[in-house]
Amino acid sequence: MKIGAEDCRNLDRALSLEWLETNGKGGFASGTVAGANTRRYHALLLTARKPPSERFVLVNHLEEWLDIDGQAIPLSTNLYPAAVHPSGYERCFEFSTDPWPTWTFDCNGLTVQREILSIYGRDIVMVRWKLVGKKPSRAVLRVRPKLTGRDYHGTHHENGNLSTEAQVGSGMVLWHCYADLPPVRAFHSGGYRHEPNWYRHIQFPIEQERGLDAEEDWWSPGEFTFDLESGSTRTLTFTSETIDRLDVVALVKHEKSRRDTALQAAPAADSLAGVLWRATEVYLSERGTQHTVIAGYPWFTDWGRDTFISLPGLCLVTGRLDVAWQIIASFSAHVSEGMVPNRFPDTGEQPEYNTIDASLWFVHAIDCYLAASQDEARVRETAWPAVKQILDGYRRGTRYGIRMDEDGLIKGGVPGVQLTWMDAKVGDWVVTPRHGKPVEIQALWVRALEVGETLAREFGERAYADRCRNNRKNAVASFRKRFWYEQGGYLYDVIDGPDGNDVSLRPNQLYAISLVDELVQRDRAQQILRLVEEQLLTPVGLRTLSDQDPRYRGRYEGGVVERDGAYHQGTVWPFLLGTFVTAWIKVYGKKAAALKQARSFLDGIGTHLKEACVGQVSEVFDAEAPHRPRGCYAQAWSVAEPLRVLIEDLGVGSDRQKVTVKRVVIRQRKKAAPQSTQQKKGKTMQRRRGKDAT
Repeated sequence: MKIGAEDCRNLDRALSLEWLETNGKGGFASGTVAGANTRRYHALLLTARKPPSERFVLVNHLEEWLDIDGQAIPLSTNLYPAAVHPSGYERCFEFSTDPWPTWTFDCNGLTVQREILSIYGRDIVMVRWKLVGKKPSRAVLRVRPKLTGRDYHGTHHENGNLSTEAQVGSGMVLWHCYADLPPVRAFHSGGYRHEPNWYRHIQFPIEQERGLDAEEDWWSPGEFTFDLESGSTRTLTFTSETIDRLDVVALVKHEKSRRDTALQAAPAADSLAGVLWRATEVYLSERGTQHTVIAGYPWFTDWGRDTFISLPGLCLVTGRLDVAWQIIASFSAHVSEGMVPNRFPDTGEQPEYNTIDASLWFVHAIDCYLAASQDEARVRETAWPAVKQILDGYRRGTRYGIRMDEDGLIKGGVPGVQLTWMDAKVGDWVVTPRHGKPVEIQALWVRALEVGETLAREFGERAYADRCRNNRKNAVASFRKRFWYEQGGYLYDVIDGPDGNDVSLRPNQLYAISLVDELVQRDRAQQILRLVEEQLLTPVGLRTLSDQDPRYRGRYEGGVVERDGAYHQGTVWPFLLGTFVTAWIKVYGKKAAALKQARSFLDGIGTHLKEACVGQVSEVFDAEAPHRPRGCYAQAWSVAEPLRVLIEDLGVGSDRQKVTVKRVVIRQRKKAAPQSTQQKKGKTMQRRRGKDAT
């Protein structure tokens, strides 16, 4: 992914383009193509003290000047009140993300490159500079690091508690700004002069847009100097690790080799699939001895719902089966009262159990994992007990009134609590409470019962399998009888709510098509898809509410109240393209025309890859054109779901990935409930005639 000179030298454009480097431990480095920090979350060394949580910003930024023939040429950029200083972006003529963020500058005829890379599995970030070209040349590089030492959600201001001392050694400098945070070690190949100073009133325009504190002060301990010569590289490395020396060359070589190996496995036949495949790794992180999924950058950690919606696209279609298993095993250990955690907090030990759907997505993900891995032994020993706890918990009832009703459907909800993925809340105001029986929860419940029956039969628990089958039969019959909204020609979003049945036209009903075959008849499914395409589909995702609804909000902007009020009232979510494309293929089949149309729904995601965080997909977009990207600049399920449908539904990918998908299809056929001879005969005839069996 490359950005050219026109965009690099346009300040507004370059400030809107962001980059991201992660270390697999919850820590990351990020910033803008322009070089200036526009968010409180932009930083060079941002570490997770207890991966992936307890994140702190230690090193915020570097100010860089190149001295050539007595002239100081800036490479960096900073934003101050009504001023931009320095303005290094004016010298930049190319930015690239491969193999890591790289800027190329024209400095009075000398070409200078700057690279920033995080080392996987380490709290280490490196910045490298080199003169490019064969012509002999020399310059002096001056670099001033800017430090804070704060929680990554906060801002920092000048204060007397910060220690301004430094321990200066050979090739290493140590600063310990605050006693309760780890010190920062800087390893370098130049000189260092200790000269503490404060840089005040740094501006964060994106925080101002979000209605938050948009200014902070940075402490700069001193200045590094490096002699640059043609063909040589100078490196400045920051770490919070307690180490005395670093083999910089070996670390860079290993990191380059690791990334090259990952790049070779990415699909080459479809450019969008290739970029999305490469984007997946940033969301995988340590949690204890296992792995977890970071829901989004820059401010989310791991969420249960996001994890298991994302797991097929992040791990299964990419062949990371061991990582997928570690994630499943990690959450299996935290099942409580039939629920998996929805969120692990930034601080503290106790996970939060406040979602009606995360546990059901967990069950779905286990079945997808088993289909891809054939790993029956570990599933039976570790995951199957968790599946039964969830099914039994929902049957008898668990937190927040979540339970199976007499009609076999799942209901839930208590005042003041948001349980579904539409979970915006401001103070005591739950924007979309959806109490009662939400449509996607019923699809997930029927799917979970299908998984329960299949696993129980495979593991010799016939009585449990029969119970799941009977529950499923009851739920399917009730759904088909009660969820069709005849007047609108689509499915109710919620039934049996405090105010009756909710007729809001939302995308949640698509899961009743994409997850389960029996819930929606073919003609009705076609009608739903037409309405969704007309009123919800945009080039970058699906609106969360019809633009014909009086509650519709076309822009996700303003302060917290305004943004959360629009979060699920029209705002576009790209991850919903996953269920839409899957439903489309189920209904219209895999003929060339249907596949071509389905692939076109993802074209806007390809364009977006150079709009916000280069090579990543944003969390949300405005509902109205030009559909400006909003929210997190890199979101796990926004990457995972388009990638999943590209490989599973549209057939893009390597032979290994296609084998994995084939296993999933075979397993889905095996899971089909027993049918009568007449039913089997009818489906056989349909297949012979080339008709879709949906």
